[in-house]
Amino acid sequence: MSLSPDRLDRFARHIVLPELGGAGQVALSGAHVTLVGCGGIGSPALQYLAGAGVGRLTLIDSDVVDVTNLQRQTIYGEADLGRPKAEAAADWVRRFDSAIEVRAVTGRLGGNAAAQHLEGATLVLDGCDNFATRLAVSDACVQLGIPLTSAALGRFQGQVANFAGHLPGESCYRCFVGDAFDSDDCDTCAADGVLGAMAGWIGTFAAMHAVRVLVHGHAALGDPQWGKLHLLDGLTPSLRTMRIVKDAECRGCSSSQTVD
Repeated sequence: MSLSPDRLDRFARHIVLPELGGAGQVALSGAHVTLVGCGGIGSPALQYLAGAGVGRLTLIDSDVVDVTNLQRQTIYGEADLGRPKAEAAADWVRRFDSAIEVRAVTGRLGGNAAAQHLEGATLVLDGCDNFATRLAVSDACVQLGIPLTSAALGRFQGQVANFAGHLPGESCYRCFVGDAFDSDDCDTCAADGVLGAMAGWIGTFAAMHAVRVLVHGHAALGDPQWGKLHLLDGLTPSLRTMRIVKDAECRGCSSSQTVD
């Protein structure tokens, strides 16, 4: 795969980075990212995935745009109120870069539907707001052998990690949270509040972390940091990292031995 002259111009600032270069940009152009959740995390993550030149995007969300979203979900405007987020987000991508192939899925993932919609992705970035969906996505990623970038946000705190539970010795998201959260019970931004700029920090950090996976094996930047959970605090501010070890009893990944 090669880049056309207009794409070389568009991504010139990437290509001159020794840590990324032309090979890394080509890898991004050939990647397919499925974004689960087009809200506070998904909105800025989408902007920077599209800006990075990811060639194919699948956008999944079951919600519609509400006026309360506009404080942090930066791809939407007043004209989008009442529209399905996935469709409005896909329209944003088309306006931003007509060369990107984009598909909108309006609905919620769960059970077999998760694997059905995630199949074929190079990477899944999950920024949804409930544990049941997060765990369904994690289990499907393990089943399909797809890397997962997981990002979460609340008030002034956030967390981002890359998981590869399909690889021997690597943990999955379920290793982190266990089985207790296979339900819709979850804190919400409506109840607890969230700073808009904090959503931007987590979303862009998640996009950066996804890029690491997408260029793995093609560029020096490609250190996936599997199982390292980065905890971001917007009040202090600070960032610290902890290791999520593989749970030998995890029902999501303990029997998976796919080789990369």
